[in-house]
Amino acid sequence: MSGGVPRPTSPGGRSGGIRRLLRGPRPETVPVLVGRACALVGLLDIAAGVFPRFRHSRMHALAEVLPGALGPFAAALSLSAGVLLLLLAHGLKRGKRRAWRAGVALLPAGAVAQFGYRHSVAGVVISLALLWALLRHRDQFAALPDPRSRWRALTNLVLMGAGSLLLGLLVVSAHPDRMVGDPSLADRLTHVLYGLFGVEGPVDYRGTTSWTVAFSLGALGLLTAVTTVYLAFRPEHPAARLTEEDEARLRALLARHGGRDSLGHFALRRDKAVVFSPSGKAAVTYRVVSGVMLASGDPIGDVEAWPGAIERFMDVARAHSWTPAVMGCSETGGEVWTRETGLDALELGDEAVVDVADFSLTGRAMRNVRQMVKRIERAGYETRVRRVADLGPNELDRIRRAADDWRGTDTERGFSMALGRIGDPADGDCLVATAHRPGAEPGAYGDLKAVLHFVPWGTDGLSLDLMRRDRSADPGMNELLIVAALQAAPRFGVERVSLNFAMFRSALARGEKIGAGPVLRAWRGLLVFLSRWFQIESLYKFNAKFRPRWEPRFVVYRASADLPRIGLAAMQAEGFVSLRLPLPRFLRRRSAAPRPCPHRVTEGDVRAA
Repeated sequence: MSGGVPRPTSPGGRSGGIRRLLRGPRPETVPVLVGRACALVGLLDIAAGVFPRFRHSRMHALAEVLPGALGPFAAALSLSAGVLLLLLAHGLKRGKRRAWRAGVALLPAGAVAQFGYRHSVAGVVISLALLWALLRHRDQFAALPDPRSRWRALTNLVLMGAGSLLLGLLVVSAHPDRMVGDPSLADRLTHVLYGLFGVEGPVDYRGTTSWTVAFSLGALGLLTAVTTVYLAFRPEHPAARLTEEDEARLRALLARHGGRDSLGHFALRRDKAVVFSPSGKAAVTYRVVSGVMLASGDPIGDVEAWPGAIERFMDVARAHSWTPAVMGCSETGGEVWTRETGLDALELGDEAVVDVADFSLTGRAMRNVRQMVKRIERAGYETRVRRVADLGPNELDRIRRAADDWRGTDTERGFSMALGRIGDPADGDCLVATAHRPGAEPGAYGDLKAVLHFVPWGTDGLSLDLMRRDRSADPGMNELLIVAALQAAPRFGVERVSLNFAMFRSALARGEKIGAGPVLRAWRGLLVFLSRWFQIESLYKFNAKFRPRWEPRFVVYRASADLPRIGLAAMQAEGFVSLRLPLPRFLRRRSAAPRPCPHRVTEGDVRAA
């Protein structure tokens, strides 16, 4: 009878789990575990400070043995400590060195509080045990600081002020049985606002509750003031910028390998930072947005040197505990990124590329474009296509001012497919197409009615940078100038032109065909709905007018859970979402000469971290 003999138990089988438990968590998981513990304890301490009965519940015993619990009767201290722990938790989860220092300072204070307020030996032991764990795994908390500026102080003032107002309203309303009378919501809000500044408000309580509420509100106000002052007066740590040397090296790489990627020239945006491969033959440009290290397009330079540049990119991301991501890389670039880093790739959309030799206005497919162009030409418009180097300074200034005025928003949009400037002396090989209407009533910019700006794509290509037009001009200006640029392209030796990027193009195209399933139709419907704000469908239909070939573009990411954060960072970088509060015009800082940036990371800094 087979199988009747029992299999011997491995000597380490039963004890393996016990040994793993005694060894504790893996070192790389310590930051996440500590951060989550701080967030949990912070929430418990806030609840203990707001709701009087919660302090006596059994759940608060967990908070009493971790830092931040200052005793069941210290409601104000418990509330402020809970807020601080919530602020500290995210930095600990990301392994930030400064958050680790704050945690190391907080743990002994928590141990002293346990012994002084509760005389709890167990609380002291657990606090010191957590301190020992942090000290033992201190190498896991080595992340360098993020870019920062004094905008954080204003943001903190608004967000912390709003949070303190809401928490204060809960504190005031958490004692209904001790209130004198039945104060209205306006009276409670007034009491909170006065209490944040340390002044007694119109709401009154019986017994010592008024002191508890007053101390809690005062602690919230003091916490908001102290954190705002700290953020306002700490040294700035601005995001890295391209130096003149970096830009010269990138231009040299583009001169040799710029024809490989249509997004290559956009790496010369001066609000990006760059890392080079050890050989200097390849580079990756990026910007840090909300803790996401966001690259765009393919690496610049020799494909064989791409792995070295990608490795440096990942080293910098690890040194700062940033989330690595790449927006809009090609299929080849996506393959190299995923192979070298283990990241995943997801198709983001398609880039419209028009081959100049195959472009023609004849045929039924081009009927709408042809009719629109003929109608505008009959209205008296004419076009001019020239290199930036061939334009005079006065005309360049007029084009630049018109493009800024016609932008339509206060925020300059674009990151992955936008250069962010027009008419720079270093960009003389860029192409400008303009539309004019001689004889018309002159406006602020004379007869100029529309502008298109193209950047080089190697020696035989162009990539569309921006499209701007006078809102009072006839519709169809953009179609007119694209046709003019394509027809003039052979004169400049241009064989291919990259137009706009169409996000989720394949889903839109397949969803409108006969036989599309319900899921695909629902997905297309959602994209059409979102197009009211993000021009998803309109860009696709505009590009499709010119019968381009579609080149897929991808987003490279570490984990699916990072996609929402990467999406928000990408929208911030592209200018669709802004988390920065605008200052009044008279308070905006005047532009100053560029200064060395302490955020710039060298290879030695990465290794030291």
